[in-house]
Amino acid sequence: MEQVKLKKKRQLNIRKYTMIIALIGIWFLFYNLDDTGTFLTARNLSNLFKQMSVTAVLAMGMFMILVNLHIDLSLGSLVGLSGGVCALLMYKFGMNPFMAIILTILLGAVCGIFTGSWVNAGVPAFIASLGGMLAYRGAIMGLSKGASVPTSEPAFRFLGTAYVPPTVGWIIGAIAILGLSYMTIKKRQSRIKFGFEVKSMALELLYLGIYIGIIMTFIYTMNSYKGIPMPIAIVLGIALILTFVATKTRFGRQVFAIGGNKEAARLSGIDIKARTMQIFIISGVMASIAGILLTARLGTATTDAGNGFELDAVASCVIGGTSLLGGEGTIIGAVLGALVMASIDNGMSILNTEAYWQLIVKGLILVIAVFIDIYNKKKGK
Repeated sequence: MEQVKLKKKRQLNIRKYTMIIALIGIWFLFYNLDDTGTFLTARNLSNLFKQMSVTAVLAMGMFMILVNLHIDLSLGSLVGLSGGVCALLMYKFGMNPFMAIILTILLGAVCGIFTGSWVNAGVPAFIASLGGMLAYRGAIMGLSKGASVPTSEPAFRFLGTAYVPPTVGWIIGAIAILGLSYMTIKKRQSRIKFGFEVKSMALELLYLGIYIGIIMTFIYTMNSYKGIPMPIAIVLGIALILTFVATKTRFGRQVFAIGGNKEAARLSGIDIKARTMQIFIISGVMASIAGILLTARLGTATTDAGNGFELDAVASCVIGGTSLLGGEGTIIGAVLGALVMASIDNGMSILNTEAYWQLIVKGLILVIAVFIDIYNKKKGK
């Protein structure tokens, strides 16, 4: 019995760190293939983090959906619609950027309610979101008359192009290190109090040291260029909030419970329809934020913006350890998965690889990641 527990624990640890090992492997590969030495420069890594921010935000929204055993194919089109509407509100109607952003986020929530209502009415999420994907794409084409919508509002562009000052970056890093150290100590004390197994103190300190090293390396590298890009700072903020929601709240525990065993969750008194509606609202809001960040970075909204982004979001979640069979995964894993996908795009672009090869590689990675997930599930049984 003890051997079985150790075996399962070992499998979980391997899966937990697979994406980190894969990321290091990808970076090492592109570093060696890149004759120009561009890939691991502070400037390119800064651009890489900016590029991944949209996919990361979208992946966090998709994570909530996948954990609950659903899928939302409309998120990519909603990114395009949200970015287009936000740009139109400022460019055509002269609206204040702050109000335009608020209304755009509300639009995302309304679209989430639209999809969630159909799902609660019995329509499969695949079909309901597929309808939304087509409808939202058609809506932005109609609203913009098929033309690009420029936006040059400095306050709006700030979200996509600005950098956190180096000093502030170090302050944020110090807060993150203190917070991580406190949480590690508190978690250890809690496990000891309730009689759970804990790592040796030496191993605990080793892990903590590695995490602190990663934080300091990240801050130092970003400050070597211009500072932490504002989009990635927003991504990290959202990730912290959603991680707390997913792991420390009743709502989060119920979402995972539904994904793990829907019938058991229903019998335990969980309001499945209410939770379903709420996760679709969250995913809609995440898509609208992703659309805002994309438009703020590019300075223009186009009718094809966000095209195929939903598939990148699914791939990011699965690569990051989210199970398509529901009830398993982490927000941080989804963000790391987005970083893996962005690294592949960025690295292949630096190598001047044809665009079709990028799609082929990402498609293969998605299939392999899903296969590994299903294989591990079957093996676990």
